[in-house]
Amino acid sequence: MTMMMSTDHHMNMTMAPPPSSMHMKKMMMHMTFFWGRRVDILFSGWPGDRGIAAYLLALLLVFVLSFLVELLSFLPLRSHHRRLSSAVMVTGVTVLRTGFSYLVMLSVMSFNVGVLLVVVAGHAIGFFVFGSGLFFRRWPKEEENGGGPKC
Repeated sequence: MTMMMSTDHHMNMTMAPPPSSMHMKKMMMHMTFFWGRRVDILFSGWPGDRGIAAYLLALLLVFVLSFLVELLSFLPLRSHHRRLSSAVMVTGVTVLRTGFSYLVMLSVMSFNVGVLLVVVAGHAIGFFVFGSGLFFRRWPKEEENGGGPKC
């Protein structure tokens, strides 16, 4: 219960009114993992209680975001050209990867098990496709090739 003091000369102590039940329902946030399709992911009310199709669409978006994080993690970002355009492109890819990573992290913070599973699946499949070297040649990292380009 919250006590509020009035600002008049009598210093009356009055009780604050209880919050409405609708307001309390909006403020509820899970602090443990749970199953269910009624969840807010990234934005208030999205997908919320819009049905299973909206929930599945939200899961697909989170999967794609985590997959794109892996794609952007394995792009060769070292440029051998010292040009402004190359630096801007590398910076842009880094900004995208960082932004997508934070969106994925915030999605997992919804504590929905379905979201967690699609994030892990997106990262796993993204790594399998781009990082394992099975489908695409892995680009050598700077420390793997002696700090410079191979001649």
